[in-house]
Amino acid sequence: MNTTTKPKHIGRNISRIRELRGMKQEALAMAIGVSQQTISNIEGSETVDEEKLQLIAKELGVTAEAIKSFSEEAAINFFNTFNDSSHGTNFLNNQCTFNPLDKVIALYDEKEKLFERLLQAEKDKVTYLEKLLNK
Repeated sequence: MNTTTKPKHIGRNISRIRELRGMKQEALAMAIGVSQQTISNIEGSETVDEEKLQLIAKELGVTAEAIKSFSEEAAINFFNTFNDSSHGTNFLNNQCTFNPLDKVIALYDEKEKLFERLLQAEKDKVTYLEKLLNK
């Protein structure tokens, strides 16, 4: 039985980190001065030269070492700690900066005003047509 570990696929790690950052290949390509196809090729490669890796890491806002050691499990555990209040710290501020009900009410008011304007326009049309008929 072979117990050797498979080396990390650096390109796949770059792809996952880029996706987690919400960045498209085109945006990363423009940021480091290459084509989108080059980024696609890099993400398909098991290894990436150190200079390119440093550029990519900088644009993704991580270190090259973070790309090399990235794992899905670690990322999931990292994000789960944000919602785990058992540690006594809450890293995320989960409070809205606006009242969602205010937004709903404002939207409702806008629709109501639009409806009133449309209704008035129809009333004006009826009045105009009645005048034409009476002439």
